[in-house]
Amino acid sequence: MLLPFVLIALCAGVALAVQAAINSQLAHSLIGQPAVAALVSFATGTLLLLLICWWKTDLFTALQQVPKQPFWKLIGGPLGALVVFTTIFLAPKMGVTNMLFFIIVGQLIAALVIDHFGLLGMTQRPVQLWQIIGFIVIGIGLTLFFFGKTLFGK
Repeated sequence: MLLPFVLIALCAGVALAVQAAINSQLAHSLIGQPAVAALVSFATGTLLLLLICWWKTDLFTALQQVPKQPFWKLIGGPLGALVVFTTIFLAPKMGVTNMLFFIIVGQLIAALVIDHFGLLGMTQRPVQLWQIIGFIVIGIGLTLFFFGKTLFGK
């Protein structure tokens, strides 16, 4: 893997944690309405993406291809909206760290299955023994991080 891609992924992880905290505070300011905060978050994000696409892409030609796509290729947006809503809803109840613990576990399990079987049009990348060991080590680390105080006290 190239270092720039790893850095971009790490920044996305930072952004997810920061976004959850910011959007939770936005929901609090919007009379405790996480769905409204998610809507505002997506609306402002949509405006930014519209400007970027207008400036850097052939937006209108690309948009003409949207009706030709199978339904399953269009559910990424609604899934993203549900993730944003979920983070806004859960972060104040669980804390950002605890919430992201379970999100990361879910992401890793889903990613492992998608890669191994080449689902959703992705390149098949069969799971190897070292990846399973790494997955277990990550799981142990996350478990210690999340449950260490309960398991070992103090």
